[in-house]
Amino acid sequence: MKTKLHIFKVVAKHLSFTKAAEQLFISQPAVSKSIKNLEEEYKTTFFTRKRNSIELTAEGKSFLLYVNRILAVFSEMEEQFLHKKDVFPEVIELGVSTTLSNYIIPKIIAKFRVQFPQTKFKIISDNSAHIEDFILNEEIDFGITEGSISNTKLHFEKFIKDEIVLVTNVNNNLFKKGSITMETLQEIPIIEREKGSGTRTIIDAFLLQNNIKKLNSVVSLNSTEAIKNYLYHSDHYALLSINAIHNDLVHNKLKIIDIKDLSIERWFYFIKRTGFQSKTVDYLENFIRQNYNF
Repeated sequence: MKTKLHIFKVVAKHLSFTKAAEQLFISQPAVSKSIKNLEEEYKTTFFTRKRNSIELTAEGKSFLLYVNRILAVFSEMEEQFLHKKDVFPEVIELGVSTTLSNYIIPKIIAKFRVQFPQTKFKIISDNSAHIEDFILNEEIDFGITEGSISNTKLHFEKFIKDEIVLVTNVNNNLFKKGSITMETLQEIPIIEREKGSGTRTIIDAFLLQNNIKKLNSVVSLNSTEAIKNYLYHSDHYALLSINAIHNDLVHNKLKIIDIKDLSIERWFYFIKRTGFQSKTVDYLENFIRQNYNF
């Protein structure tokens, strides 16, 4: 039952069987079957199926409230009874790429230390290449990066998919339809990350694949936070990680402008040395998976 409820929660979050399957590392038919079984068991319809999308029904929205409460209780039970004897090192060192270290990992580590207050963390925030070097040189054992999965000495395992989106000040009403073409993308004033950043590398690669030689870059800044602070006071635009702007969307500071026929996606990976075994790393990886969107 817990597994089916978790699948329901992920589908409800993404409103997509495909995206839920990607996050859960199971097939799309398995996701669909699980939802169908739940609907049959509770004799109701939780999702309205449309041609290219799904929506929660009123019953589905009500059911989600119960699911969140039930899964929270399951999590508390497991933390209280299954892991109460777990012993961790006094200090855990973890290498994390910049986007994750700024916007996702801190809240997870804060929750971890509620359960294990004796464990301290040293988070190394750097680009993916440097974190890979730290792991290969055995300076650290574990990291999360925008892995290229090309080095056989390293083991990569998918964590979460990220999307790079075009954002601007919420009061910028130039494109009232909320979308632009790739031709317009090349004309609008863009605030860019500096060369060498992981986000910039991903963007440049996708632009090259779509035969876009360059953007109309008017300012280059060395951090996502600097770019967001610029956008708060400007009607310019920037390509940023969806994970980096979540709070800005919630608090109505920034908004997303859709780019027709262009989707910029990447995966973040858990990374360790090939063959490296550690119960601490295994538990930490599982904890991060379960709590990154708590």
